[in-house]
Amino acid sequence: MTNFLDGSIFAAALADGRFIAALMIAILSGVLRGFSGFGSALIYIPLMSAVYEPRIAATTLLLIDFVSATPFAVRAFPQCNWREVAPMTIAAAIALPIGTMALLVVDPATLRWVISGLVLILLAVLASGWRYRGRPALPVTIGVGFLSGLGSGAVQVAGPPVIIYWLGSAKDAATMRASLMVYFMFTGAIGCIAYVSQGVFTPQSIALSLLLGPPFVLAMVLGARWFGGASEDGYRRVAYAIIAVAALVSVPVFDQLLRPAAESAIK
Repeated sequence: MTNFLDGSIFAAALADGRFIAALMIAILSGVLRGFSGFGSALIYIPLMSAVYEPRIAATTLLLIDFVSATPFAVRAFPQCNWREVAPMTIAAAIALPIGTMALLVVDPATLRWVISGLVLILLAVLASGWRYRGRPALPVTIGVGFLSGLGSGAVQVAGPPVIIYWLGSAKDAATMRASLMVYFMFTGAIGCIAYVSQGVFTPQSIALSLLLGPPFVLAMVLGARWFGGASEDGYRRVAYAIIAVAALVSVPVFDQLLRPAAESAIK
């Protein structure tokens, strides 16, 4: 445990030129998380993966988002749709350890290509005007949770399947936002257990999480206040925009544009 609290690790993280880029990414991700109840992973993971590497991105986001978002999620319990959140969480709990193994053994670029493609296809379906009619079916809810768990364990991108599934329904923004926050709180707890059991956390990721956590929380507060003045249509437009931009940015081909910027910051 002393290795994780070594002051030299924090000093090295602050001295690294990439830390400024990481700080900006954390602030942007926090604002989006506070406003919409999701979005942090969709922005944070692809950018941090380009600046550092996927394992650092996944572990730091898990710690930051879980610790900072839990108080917000607890307050959202009364508005949460438990009939859908509960089975989805159980399915995610089964799939998440499998995704964690993928983070350790599968080429991260391959995972990012798959996720980006799925998000863009599903977003196109929603943009076409199609909507899910009636009450969500339990088998579909379980399937979405399983897919979300795989993405969470692999690269901490649990949101796209769940978001697109619920955005396609007739739920009001407040209920959907509350359900997203509660669901991600549970998957975050499960993710911490899976990452600890498989030794994914490192001293560097712990240090970065502690350094980036406070600005992320402040950004979340600002984002939550922004949500209070947003219209229903405005909420959905922002959600669609977040999904589209994140899916495009996460395509590995754009690493050639992001990595030189990070490298120049180090010099």
